[in-house]
Amino acid sequence: MYSWERKGDPMRATIVSVGTELLFGQIVNTNAAYLSQQLNLLGIDVLYHYTVGDNPGRLGELILHGFEECDLIITTGGLGPTQDDLTKEIVCDVLQDHLILHAPTIEYLESYFARLGRVMTDNNRKQALVPSRSTVFKNEGGTAPGFALENEGKVAICLPGPPREMTRMFEGKVKPFLEKLTNHVIHYRMLRLFGIGESQLETDLIDLIDQQTDPTLATYAKEGECSLRVASKRSSLEEAKAAVESTIETVKQRVGDHIYSSDNEELHEVVAKKLIQREIRFASAESCTGGLFAQTMTEVPGISAVFDRGFVTYSNRSKTEELGVSEETLARFGAVSRETALEMAEGLHRVTGCPLCIAVTGIAGPEGGTEDKPVGRVYISCYYDGISLCREETIRNVSRSWNRNFAKLLMLDTINKLLDGKEIE
Repeated sequence: MYSWERKGDPMRATIVSVGTELLFGQIVNTNAAYLSQQLNLLGIDVLYHYTVGDNPGRLGELILHGFEECDLIITTGGLGPTQDDLTKEIVCDVLQDHLILHAPTIEYLESYFARLGRVMTDNNRKQALVPSRSTVFKNEGGTAPGFALENEGKVAICLPGPPREMTRMFEGKVKPFLEKLTNHVIHYRMLRLFGIGESQLETDLIDLIDQQTDPTLATYAKEGECSLRVASKRSSLEEAKAAVESTIETVKQRVGDHIYSSDNEELHEVVAKKLIQREIRFASAESCTGGLFAQTMTEVPGISAVFDRGFVTYSNRSKTEELGVSEETLARFGAVSRETALEMAEGLHRVTGCPLCIAVTGIAGPEGGTEDKPVGRVYISCYYDGISLCREETIRNVSRSWNRNFAKLLMLDTINKLLDGKEIE
């Protein structure tokens, strides 16, 4: 029953989000992002996102416009019982069908309201009206059913607006429906990198990017780090996976030293997993980051098995009293210095007995910098397996919060490289 004109080509889709509340900014449209991700994984190309209010004329125009280039339109919203819920009527008009009363939905609605001990008002019967030729998707989490309707190779799928109902219906009903229609599948891996900027990453891979057809590469910037998406669209999942893995191996030959995850994991998740798996107890002492490192690590479930404690030694007095940093070192070299950082990590080891101890001191800004020690200068010291090392970095001074977050990432990167046996520059 369901087919489309360009046999052998990927389906093309438009997503239409219906609801005046979306245009007013009263709620955030998470449905479009979710559907794009899911359609992409099914090998369906999403060409457009539209948001339209509860206006029949505009909705009809958008659906007609979407079908000019696309085989599939998915709408969310406008399936409820009120007078302004008109998505079904408009889709029926465009795809030349009419509404009929769906007996299973009426029975479900009546039993639903009976269980709640409420009277079903007449306007709720409207939710049981569906296009006569449609495939109906029962709403397991609400009352308004969804449906799929086809005409002359064009398919419209209408889903409820509430995200909880929409995602449940998509996973249980719509995804299996679409899997029968598509002849392509997309597989992708997201590489996460630290210590290289997006522009440098693109430069190192520019020949691969310029010549790309399939797999494709796309770079993304994130605060203090960047990502690389490697994707392939093939007729089978096995072919797509093989193509992606082959490209990843080529990428690793170019920028492998900067890759910390091939599965879109956060840096702290990668570090925590290694520490837990290897049963390495650790402790932290933070000055300029003010406990940010410890806070981030304790977001990981199970980290209590290896995280002993974290100190925030912000003042010189705390560095001396808690970690045993000598007053002479502080007077001679200052709180922000290689010497102080080393004594912080070594003192932390004496206090805790942990085999891995990480410490940081620096100038977060926006004030406090000097010509010799500008804002953004940090010293990260680590004691591990009886060896102490210290890493000096000058962070690009964006803001105080950015500087502190990047210093935390440097701490994580230091541990990650130590555990992997990589050289700390």
